[in-house]
Amino acid sequence: MEAMTTNSATGSALTRPDGSPVRVLVVDDEQMLTDLLSMALRMEGWEVRTASSGFEALDGVKEFDPDALVLDIMMPDLDGMSVLQRLRQQQNTVPVLFLTAKDAVSDRVAGLTAGGDDYVTKPFSLEEVVARLRALMRRSGTALSAEVEPILRVGDLSLNEDSHEVMRGEDEIELTATEFELLRFLMRNPRRVVSKSQILDRVWNYDFGGRSSVVELYISYLRKKLDAGREPLIHTVRGVGYMIKAPQ
Repeated sequence: MEAMTTNSATGSALTRPDGSPVRVLVVDDEQMLTDLLSMALRMEGWEVRTASSGFEALDGVKEFDPDALVLDIMMPDLDGMSVLQRLRQQQNTVPVLFLTAKDAVSDRVAGLTAGGDDYVTKPFSLEEVVARLRALMRRSGTALSAEVEPILRVGDLSLNEDSHEVMRGEDEIELTATEFELLRFLMRNPRRVVSKSQILDRVWNYDFGGRSSVVELYISYLRKKLDAGREPLIHTVRGVGYMIKAPQ
């Protein structure tokens, strides 16, 4: 897996109110998953700690004072619901992003009812988790953004990370969920070449294990929707990857 640089070039880095890096505690008993999430979150310039059980999570919250908590619902000792319940009983209002099984609809409803703030279903894209955490921390006020609005812009292209609206000039662009995640990743790395493997790591589900040809396919979909009849924004750097930049 390739290392990637941070996307601070977007000017939308999140910090604590005192200017220090935001802190996120990731709790899951699958080490591969916590490793991947930690990699993605550290790329944002955030401080990350991990825990593999509910009791470790409670200790981690006390010691680390995180600005957000990524919390798996199903864990061997103390499940995510019980962790959240104990935190809320202690008047701890840290924003919580639940990780839940794809078919566990009742878990999601129960989690939000118990005081969770959002959830993603496994398997998920790392870019989706990053985006949801950014939105959670902005809304809760635990982190500040250099941007007043959650809008990314490259030339006349704009993408609203909260409403999922995409505009090219005056035209609204309809994208599928995967196309949106791919475009968001490109736009959060403007004028920076990202490789196919980097895109696969961030945009596709963490257990996708797919081939780079799927990236080429989705880049072609985006080009048809964004660049048709207009100055191109998405560029291929042969042998390296792709880059989005405003026309000169």
